[in-house]
Formats: sequence, C-alpha cells, structure tokens
Amino acid sequence: MWKIAVLTSSDQGALGQRVDTSGAYIKDAVRDLGEVVAYQILPDDEKGLVTQLRAWVDAGMDLILTTGGTGLGPRDNMPEATRRVIDREIPGMSEAMRYESLKHTPMGMLSRGVCGQKGRTLIINLPGSLKAVQELLPVILPVLHHALMVSHGQTEHKN
Repeated sequence: MWKIAVLTSSDQGALGQRVDTSGAYIKDAVRDLGEVVAYQILPDDEKGLVTQLRAWVDAGMDLILTTGGTGLGPRDNMPEATRRVIDREIPGMSEAMRYESLKHTPMGMLSRGVCGQKGRTLIINLPGSLKAVQELLPVILPVLHHALMVSHGQTEHKN
C-alpha cells in the first residue's frame, strides 16, 4: 500500500470558514490505491505550501495529491509551490486533466495545475472545486499505481 498525503490550499478552509469537500473526496477516492497517512489544509501562501510539500517528501510519502490554488487568482500559488519542490514535471498527466476538464467547461483551459516527481514522490495538483476533482481524479487514477511502481523502480518496461 502506498503512503498518500492530501494537501488542500485554501485561505477560507485554513480559517475554518469553508468545508473542505474536495480534500475529503480525494481521501475517500484513493482508498484502493493506498493509505492516506497525512492531511492538511493550509492558506494559499506559497512559502507554507512549499514547506509542507518538502516535509512530506522528506517523510517518504509516495504520493501527494493537492487540491486548490491552481487558478488565476492572486493567491493561487500551488503550481509555483509544486515547481519549487519537484525535480521534473509529468506534463502528460496535467494535459490529460485539462483535456477532460474542457469536455465539461471552457474554463478548464485556465487551470495551471502541475504534476511532477521529487525523488520517488509524485505530486499531483488538482483544482479546488469538488465538481472538478470528481471529474478529473478518475482520469489519472488508472495510471497512478503504475506511475508509483516505476518511480520506485519496481516494474519492468516491456517492448
């Protein structure tokens, strides 16, 4: 079972002024993939987000799923925070989610979510809305186990 962390980026959520429905949905949706061993709601502050992501990478999390902070708002900092932590991007996952999002709304092209890898840890940015998470998480769930296996050197590539 993979060790999973869920990070919600929300000023209102961090103050207890908004219920984190997207983070709760993610925690439930990944039960078959692994165990959610860490969960945090933080303000949309880039420095704090970077600190938390790095701490979870250092703690050996296999997968970090984030929700929120991927739009165009002045406090939307999750893609920048993620880029400061990862070694390399996994653009196909981000592209697949944006492609799926465009099937539901033209606003999908405004998402700036990033997917990447730091060592053996995968970090995946999802939007903050519950509806968007419900539409996009199923797009990447089928490949996450394989991606984690490959990142840990535990699978053979067959030609």
